Amino acid sequence: MTPQKPTQDFYSDLPAFADFREVADLGHYQALPDDWTLIVSDVVESTKAIERGEYKNVNMVGAAFLTAVINVSEGISLPFVFGGDGGLVAVPPGLLNSACEEARKLQAVSFSLFGLPLRTAAIPVSALRASGADILVGKYRLSEGNDLAMFAGNGPVMADEWLKSDEQSKGYALLPNEDNEYPDLQGLSCRWEPLKARNGIMLTTILLPGDTDAADKIHAVTDTIADILGDQISNFAPAHDATLKFRFPPSGLPLEIAAGTGRSKHFRRTLWVYLTALIQYFCERFGISVGDYNGATYRGELTSNTDYRKYDGALRMVLDVSPQQAAKIEDFLELEFQAGKLIYGTWKADQAMMTCLLFSLSESKHVHFIDGADGGYAMAAGELKRRMKGATKA
Repeated sequence: MTPQKPTQDFYSDLPAFADFREVADLGHYQALPDDWTLIVSDVVESTKAIERGEYKNVNMVGAAFLTAVINVSEGISLPFVFGGDGGLVAVPPGLLNSACEEARKLQAVSFSLFGLPLRTAAIPVSALRASGADILVGKYRLSEGNDLAMFAGNGPVMADEWLKSDEQSKGYALLPNEDNEYPDLQGLSCRWEPLKARNGIMLTTILLPGDTDAADKIHAVTDTIADILGDQISNFAPAHDATLKFRFPPSGLPLEIAAGTGRSKHFRRTLWVYLTALIQYFCERFGISVGDYNGATYRGELTSNTDYRKYDGALRMVLDVSPQQAAKIEDFLELEFQAGKLIYGTWKADQAMMTCLLFSLSESKHVHFIDGADGGYAMAAGELKRRMKGATKA
């Protein structure tokens, strides 16, 4: 019998696609191997935290979860997605124990570091498939060396439901590390100021296709939104040279300092973060380079490497639009909803939040998580769920 090929290189071997309009084309996706596991997380009572004005902390915890797992990946490429108030990362069997341990570490210290409790679970892909769900993975190319995982199928949705269900999470829920050890959050940073909308509104949108073919529906919706905007959607991305503002000290620096707790003494950590932020400020202010950091180069890469649009069975976007454009997009989505063609949720704010994950500055490997301010994806998801309940009752 021929030995079965190890699946740890599944994601790294997956061909990437570069046209986002093809994001729901299943030809770009492959089934996640049965022996992989979805590690999922959720900030407990994130809506209440958002109402208290702690939406940046919520984003930081969601990004910290992904960072902790990725930092023990041992060079293996992992598909992951940032959800604003949580995240999802798929791991092969060889990394399962270390990934779960990092998630447990973050659970134990999340409240002390960021003031928010976190729940996590490790759900086998095989268990989801046995319950009728499936998980397909695609790879969208942001730039050379930087990709974003896209998910198709209802597996991610079911995993999230199991995580939040006291009954269904039994056997899969991860418990906090009792030793209160700190996870490795190296690379997680929060130095750019909130992205102020240059057109007036940051519109966060989540939409689920109806019974029609998802690829055709997503393509049609994005084409219609582009027609409303009068240009290609990429020109309305939140991270733009006009919206990228760096000041000293950055307003998010305390969160970055907290993320490094456990790796060095607090005073030493604080000094290092302020020093490197000051150097970055001078690079940005005067257009100079220090070491591997070149302000102009990094800004150009940053605008390409954001996750302002993504797909995990639902299309998620944060767009910088005018009030008139936002109204037209919402009117269009409401007509489609009334016709039973999709279900959607939106949220409007005057700025977006950006949380950064730097893998290697010298190799230009970094990704930047985007969410609408004042709750963004979490609030849009609440609207989507309310419409979903209404559609079910009807």
